[in-house]
Amino acid sequence: MARRVVVWGTGNVGIPALRTVVSNPELELAGVLVSNPAKVGRDAGELVGLPPLGVVATDDVDGTLAAGADALAYCASGDFRPEAALDDIERALRAGLDVVSTSVYPLYDPTSAPPALRARMSEACRAGGTSCFVSGIDPGFINDVIPLALSGLCEEIHEVRAYEIFNYAYYDQPEAVRNLVGFGLPMDRMPPMILPGVPTMVWGGVIRLLARGLGVELDDIEEQVERRPLEQTVENQLGVFEAGTQGAFRFEVRGLVGGTPKIVVDHTTRIDDGIAPDWPRPESGSGAHGVRITGRPNIHLAIESEDDAGDRAAGGNTTAAARVVNAIPFVCDAPPGLLDALAVPLQTARGLVR
Repeated sequence: MARRVVVWGTGNVGIPALRTVVSNPELELAGVLVSNPAKVGRDAGELVGLPPLGVVATDDVDGTLAAGADALAYCASGDFRPEAALDDIERALRAGLDVVSTSVYPLYDPTSAPPALRARMSEACRAGGTSCFVSGIDPGFINDVIPLALSGLCEEIHEVRAYEIFNYAYYDQPEAVRNLVGFGLPMDRMPPMILPGVPTMVWGGVIRLLARGLGVELDDIEEQVERRPLEQTVENQLGVFEAGTQGAFRFEVRGLVGGTPKIVVDHTTRIDDGIAPDWPRPESGSGAHGVRITGRPNIHLAIESEDDAGDRAAGGNTTAAARVVNAIPFVCDAPPGLLDALAVPLQTARGLVR
């Protein structure tokens, strides 16, 4: 019997999550929650470019969570409202819905989440008889299940590096691009995404998870950040970015073993392809994710995800959404509690071949 799924949010991740629910024969769309009044009352298919689905979007959270669905795909943004997102997820877990999400970084690795948060969410799972799985692309499968799968092809490993290279001009979240990521901000203002400690808060969990999967003990996690200003003013679909403001940054979050970086998350991020030409670039297009394992043998896997129009931001969002949505049957069958990528394998495409 198909699992009945509510999708909460119809933004960059919510749209592909909803489409994945509709595509997966093991799932049935049971409800759609939205916060934008203009979307309330509209058919879910209309909101995501599909034919009518007979499910009307609503902002009635209590009624939707009480209507008997099996699971919730929580896709509302947590970037600017992390506490509200955690409250929403706790509410759903207590209401008896298993939850999958990409929205709350501390739960990517529940074992290293703050103890109070871990206890709170574990209690919500116990009370509702439910499970919760949080993942995505980065942090997510490019930092955990893909490196772990490749590690099984090695004789020995010296370093595991998961990377993202991306031009944020193609990311349709103007507020996040400017105020969270910091493009267009003066160079004397450090954006929230790369404030000291923030990269470790976001990516430290997947580094710890990967260390557990590889059977190594971390000494510490360190960060390195480098920024570059725009040499000239650029204009793109997100607006004008003035010369002298932040135009690119690169950071590494490094898991140290014996004082040496062994597990590294590496991000190279631009607002224009012309800046920082000496930094890594994708082999083609506006972005790529990948894994490099240095050892015997050396392995490099690059993943370039595109939607039908060749948009790699949208393609990446689809992989993030599909990672958690396609895991819903597994999550529903799991014992109550907080799950991570070591517990939830990458699902195969049962019934998705067209």
